[in-house]
Amino acid sequence: MPNQRADHAFLSTGWAQGHDEAVSPGSDAHVRWRLAGMPNLHSHAFQRAMAGLAERQSHPEDSFWTWRELMYRFAGRITPDSMHAVATQLYVEMLEAGYTSVCEFQYLHHRPDGRPYDDPAHMSLALVAAARDAGIRLTLLPVLYMSGGFDGRALSERQRRFGHSLDAYLSLLQALRAQQDDTLAVGIALHSLRAVPLAAMREVLAAVGGEPLPIHIHIAEQIGEVQDCLALRGARPVEWLLANADVDARWTLVHATHLEAAEVQGIVRSGATVAICPTTEANLGDGLFPLRDYLAAGGQWGIGSDSHVSVSPVEELRWLEYGQRLLTRHRNIAVSASQPSTGEFLYAQALRGGLRACGQGERAAGDFIVLDDRAPALAAAARGDLLDRFVFAGNRGLVKEAHVAGRRVVADGRHHDREPVARRYAQALRQLLED
Repeated sequence: MPNQRADHAFLSTGWAQGHDEAVSPGSDAHVRWRLAGMPNLHSHAFQRAMAGLAERQSHPEDSFWTWRELMYRFAGRITPDSMHAVATQLYVEMLEAGYTSVCEFQYLHHRPDGRPYDDPAHMSLALVAAARDAGIRLTLLPVLYMSGGFDGRALSERQRRFGHSLDAYLSLLQALRAQQDDTLAVGIALHSLRAVPLAAMREVLAAVGGEPLPIHIHIAEQIGEVQDCLALRGARPVEWLLANADVDARWTLVHATHLEAAEVQGIVRSGATVAICPTTEANLGDGLFPLRDYLAAGGQWGIGSDSHVSVSPVEELRWLEYGQRLLTRHRNIAVSASQPSTGEFLYAQALRGGLRACGQGERAAGDFIVLDDRAPALAAAARGDLLDRFVFAGNRGLVKEAHVAGRRVVADGRHHDREPVARRYAQALRQLLED
């Protein structure tokens, strides 16, 4: 394979000058700015098709819990074919925006009435096919979902397609792990503390033992969840998890929005990563993650686009910082004594935490994007301000190329299969929205 020379390359270890990467034929032989591609740590692919459809007030106290009603209705209509069409479109958008890998938190397993497909992995394999068609690196996280609340109630009719017995879940996990290759890793997703009883959580973790596979869980996203956990388990969600599971560096705590000081310290001591999803958390009115305290404690974190109201690592990073500025009424919060550049600090931290949480090791570290050095937003850019410009200087797409596993999948800002993928997506969306 030919090499591409970059004048400046931002890697997981920081800036490198005169850096070479193996690329597919036809790629530019010389570029100015290359960045390691950003991992997207939390995705529900099917929700991309409902972005913008939940922005009418349905209740005077609209919240995550009322939004969830629309999500249930929408989830009830997704088929394996429409899942493939929507996910492929989403993954193309991710690559064009600068994400090169994605952790797919997959809980739509069965037919709408809860009966398994002839192949119980049918829905998950639709996501694998979409990732391969788009060319993005995938960490597939099949979700264990067993109960409808902290009290252990049975799943509702609308939740039946999410649910598994423990044996069925472990069988699915084994089948999917047999599909792993150079760009596909498979881990575990525990939907949430309210959906996975303690005994089941322990059995799943015992089944995989100390294997180094990623373990992701939704936790402490909404105040209501925290209150229910306190009422029924006598502890806050993160507090309870840390006391009842051997949380370690394999774990990613998704959201973890509502934390007390002891929980912040507990996460950091455990070695877990937090997946922060600022645009979704803002869209749902969840709250703001305590970033300043978490950074001061030395916590690991990455970003995810979750419900995909936005598909942009730049916007996630920008709004993570802006939320803290609005909260504190100060500027440049996400910095350190050794790194005063907010853009560089945010990108570096999200990159390192993301690579750690996606469970693909050094393979994903070789995926990268090339920025358009002719774009006005990057005119006369220097290494000291490049990432500040990329993150904070507007919304124009600045990604010229994206490369995954040595293959160029985006050239001149466009995915190589953009048009046919968009046509299939439009057709699937029309069918999903039919009365």
